[in-house]
Amino acid sequence: MMTIQRQRFLRGPNLFADTPCMLTLVDPGPLAGTVPAAIPGLHERLTSLLPSLRSYRDPAGGDLGDLLEHLAMELQSLAGSEIGSVEKRAVRKDAGQCRVVCGYQFERVASEALALALRVVDALVNHTEVDVEAGLAALKESVADCAIGTSTGAVLAAARRRGIPLIRMTDTANLFQLGWGSRQKRLQATVTGRTNYIAVDIASDKHLTKTLLEQAGLPVPEGDTVRTVEDALRVAARIDGPVTIKPLDANQGKGVTTRCGTEDEVRTAFAHAREHARTVIVERFLKGRDYRVLVTGNKVAAASWRRPPHVTGDGVSTVRQLVALENSSPARGEGHTNILTKIALDEIARETLHQQGYHVDAVIPAGAVVELRGNANLSTGGTAEDVTDLLPRSTVQICIRAAKTIGLDVAGIDIVCEDIARPLAAQGGGIIEVNAAPGIRMHQYPSAGTPRDAGDAIVESMFSGSDGRIPLIAVTGTNGKTTTTRLIEHAARLTGLCTGMTTTEGVYINGERTMEGDCTGYHSALSLLSAPDVDLAVLETARGGILKRGLAFDRCDVSVVLNVSADHLGLDGVDTLDEMAMVKEVVARSASRAVVLNAHDPLCVDMASRIAPGVEILYFSLDASHPVLLAHLAGGGRAVFLHERGVVLASGASRQRLLDERAMPVSMNGVARYNVANALAAAAALAAAGFANDSIVAGLSSFVSDGKNNPLRSNLFDIGGVQVVVDFAHNCAAYGALSEMARGMAAGQIVGVVSAPGDRRDGDLRQIGQVCAAGFDTVVVYESESRGRPAGETARLICEGAASASPEAGRLHCRLDAHEAIRFALRMCSPGDVLIFGCGSSLSELIEAIRPDMPQLAEKITADIA
Repeated sequence: MMTIQRQRFLRGPNLFADTPCMLTLVDPGPLAGTVPAAIPGLHERLTSLLPSLRSYRDPAGGDLGDLLEHLAMELQSLAGSEIGSVEKRAVRKDAGQCRVVCGYQFERVASEALALALRVVDALVNHTEVDVEAGLAALKESVADCAIGTSTGAVLAAARRRGIPLIRMTDTANLFQLGWGSRQKRLQATVTGRTNYIAVDIASDKHLTKTLLEQAGLPVPEGDTVRTVEDALRVAARIDGPVTIKPLDANQGKGVTTRCGTEDEVRTAFAHAREHARTVIVERFLKGRDYRVLVTGNKVAAASWRRPPHVTGDGVSTVRQLVALENSSPARGEGHTNILTKIALDEIARETLHQQGYHVDAVIPAGAVVELRGNANLSTGGTAEDVTDLLPRSTVQICIRAAKTIGLDVAGIDIVCEDIARPLAAQGGGIIEVNAAPGIRMHQYPSAGTPRDAGDAIVESMFSGSDGRIPLIAVTGTNGKTTTTRLIEHAARLTGLCTGMTTTEGVYINGERTMEGDCTGYHSALSLLSAPDVDLAVLETARGGILKRGLAFDRCDVSVVLNVSADHLGLDGVDTLDEMAMVKEVVARSASRAVVLNAHDPLCVDMASRIAPGVEILYFSLDASHPVLLAHLAGGGRAVFLHERGVVLASGASRQRLLDERAMPVSMNGVARYNVANALAAAAALAAAGFANDSIVAGLSSFVSDGKNNPLRSNLFDIGGVQVVVDFAHNCAAYGALSEMARGMAAGQIVGVVSAPGDRRDGDLRQIGQVCAAGFDTVVVYESESRGRPAGETARLICEGAASASPEAGRLHCRLDAHEAIRFALRMCSPGDVLIFGCGSSLSELIEAIRPDMPQLAEKITADIA
């Protein structure tokens, strides 16, 4: 029997596709290594069970994962989930691995569909029974639970066409965020974040609505509110004509009865209305047709003639049969799930039939039209015909004024008149209701006439042509991500923008930390993009987040890929540098404006060939004569590079010197070459995002990488004349860069206090030891995070590597405790020496290590970084 080992929902661009998809690793059990095409009769039995699969046949050599992918997608589709196409990238599979990657609309539905697919294949292989119909029925229920209302869906579809990003606030709610940061808007059904609460309250009180409209000089029917049937009869007698009776604050036509002319009809209608509200409106029945006009912002977006639910006789069928036939239409569904709503044969329908001289089992003459409701709401089975082009200018202005009088930005104005093409005053027509959260199915999908994109009209009123996006810069790479992210954010914040930033230290808004921890993944980025005050976001985007959830954004303005080197290999199915480059490339490919790449890194340079046309490529380089850089500039491209210690921004043959590298505190007077490279990348990203040169210079020249502003990134402390550098370094490239920097600082020896996380491969840990032995005069190995290894094993492997590279006695020491390792190393140092403390998880490790011998200095450092 097949079982699921691991399942992840990749909610944004990811390693496998540019669109969301579900990744599942399946244990095939006894089917391991079996090709579906080799199982006799499997395809025939499968297509017999699910005829819609007849067009599918496993590709030659297609494995079990391919079959399960297709089956899970098909089951979702059959359940009514709109998936769309998923263009997958070729990603290596391990031998024997059964990996399923399929698209989805709803996560819950996709997971259930794959579980059903596993049961189906197991049953077919083992010749056992499986109830596919029951499984599909359960899937359909899940789709219904997760479904988005038709009106909301129309608005969301319009937003997608405009490129506006969407965030569903919960898995089942119809509440959405459109746009990001300070440009975001909220939407629930057709209620927007701009919809006034008081206006909604007014609209729900039909009497108050009518009073305000009347005061504004707008046409409304006379009437009054009542709470007793006696008062209802009194008001009806005063009006002296047919009346409409309806609840004060119901919606969707609930409890409404029209054309009440007799005392008995008034009594019955009053009782029906009281089922929905204590207070009831009795008002003059306006003769004519029922029209709905949609107002969005300052314009009329659409208008429809709404017809009550009805059937047309054929001389043979009963009303019951005609209704059943009409309800069988694919256009009709339950509630708001479809274009039209099914017609109910309830007591209201029976009473309406009775008024016309029929009953539910009566045969209707051919051609005769029988109504089944007094009101024409689509939610009770009505239909609609578009009449937008018929509205006179005076009626348009009346509707816009009515919406403004109530205070609604989106409103449904209900009008009754004989002919909507004529001015209302000329025919005694009037407004009977103003609706907040109006349904727009009738306008999007009219039964007759021209469809109107009401959803787009609502989006236009919300965004006025904007795509709702804030500038977004995403930074990835093996080393330097945090420092580069902070440099970019710092420079942007100095221009007056409210910035948002995610890093390994937390989430920051305008320089203040709002969330603590490693925040380089999907959820942290999403929380930042949801913050209503952020004008620009800079997102450190790490490997783990990409692999576990995908990106939190569909695209960014500028992406930065700093480098690709050996780290985290052997984790999450990524075993080689080429595969790691594919992960980092997800960020590069998401750029819509520009990509910043490292000219020195062949894997970064290789990404340039797969960047979308129209997206600018900028290189950064420490070498002004690098061949990749020169070729790019010769082609008219832009780049940032170092020339004669100056940071230069170039475009083709044009050169602009920004500042001296030594003027950047992060460069540590130019000796921290890796931080100079990070600054070049930051300058390129800022230039690509449209920042002026003076803003770039101001940012680079004022950012300090200390324990307060950039903890664990080359933080420098003077401990009794020994220069101590604390850094997060935990891989070969980082330790090599730190040793190079230390050589430029040291007047004496260099001591490295080093470690690495235990989840690295044995060979990687040994190699770290070799690099450290080559770069430092003395190496002290300690144990940081064992991550599943026995205590001491990580340190032992690093020591083995260091000993193999430098067997000289006295150069290698091991102290498993970090505090003891630091104290031991400091005792070997003299003033003028440099001590590198790598793989630090917190500055408190250094503070607590020196506290016993230097309590005052420990307190001073604590205060400085607070």
